[in-house]
Amino acid sequence: MDTDQTQKNFNSYGLAVADHVSAMLAYWDSNLVCRFANAAYLEWFGKTREEMVNKITLPELLGPLFSANHQYIAGALAGKPQTFEREIKLPDGSIRHSIANYFPDIAEGKVLGFYTHVADITPIKLLEKELIRANELVSQQNSRLRNFANIVSHNLNTYAFNLESILGFLIEAQSEKEKNEMLEYLKAVSKGFSSTIKNLNEIVDAQNQDKLNSEWVVLNDYIEKATGMLGSQAGASHALILNHIETDIKLCVNPAYLDSIILNLLTNAIKYRHPDRIPLVELNAEITATELALKVSDNGLGLDLKKYSDDLFGMYKTFHGNADAKGIGLFITKFQVEAIGGHIEVASEVNKGSTFTVYLPLKSVEVTV
Repeated sequence: MDTDQTQKNFNSYGLAVADHVSAMLAYWDSNLVCRFANAAYLEWFGKTREEMVNKITLPELLGPLFSANHQYIAGALAGKPQTFEREIKLPDGSIRHSIANYFPDIAEGKVLGFYTHVADITPIKLLEKELIRANELVSQQNSRLRNFANIVSHNLNTYAFNLESILGFLIEAQSEKEKNEMLEYLKAVSKGFSSTIKNLNEIVDAQNQDKLNSEWVVLNDYIEKATGMLGSQAGASHALILNHIETDIKLCVNPAYLDSIILNLLTNAIKYRHPDRIPLVELNAEITATELALKVSDNGLGLDLKKYSDDLFGMYKTFHGNADAKGIGLFITKFQVEAIGGHIEVASEVNKGSTFTVYLPLKSVEVTV
């Protein structure tokens, strides 16, 4: 095989290899004119090799991106390799995350142009975002656990001190009346202690489930179940619960958590009703490109979010002075929503009502047709 044929084969193989690489490969001369481009530019920019080589400049190809990339282009033409990340809008409108490398072509101390290698790192960036979100979630949960430990310590110390004091007074009591009075105090402390332990056990049970079993369930079935369980409360308060959610939405979640989340939100909507109007609770679901939003809205007392937003999902935080408020319902609800991969937000206005929105990732949602 002669030298010319060998070179032709080499060039042919080299071009075939370049065209089978998903990354963009190109060469731009010192005037920023394209002298080589592989087939990947068709997918990334909608340009064929024939439309680019010796015909297009880098500013013409990049358009608005040129100004953002200018410092790296100038650096490459100054003889310095460049590496940077950039979001690129594809012809179909989708966004692709990329990492670009510019390698100067230097001969006898003169920069003749530069080679470019631009690779798709979208999966890595998406994973990075998921890891950041997961780390933030772990940090938040650790913070709540520290808060939990502090509250447990405080509560137990308080009850221990009260019990010790009452027992001391009981021993020193001189009359039956004083003894009976101390016994009543002792009963009250005992009852409060039992209630606190019960509440703490509920929180521990929620947070000690290391692995959740998920299964596909019909969202509407769980809403109907919760409204049925609250029938007596809704009837006693004349509350009207309107379920606008389609019957074909399925979720892949832990059934017990979904049950608890819906029940807690509906219970709160009825419990914190406005005394001057008939309670109205509405449930809606919206599906976007990335998630499902389950909304529970009411026309109740509402909350001053400027005042309480930082404490809203805190443990033992109550806001309306209800005698039966324990301050752990929303704490557990937030934990359970996050445990199934979602997050919860609230919009509220005093004397107008509240809307709690549970967001779940679309991968956990199915709509049957």
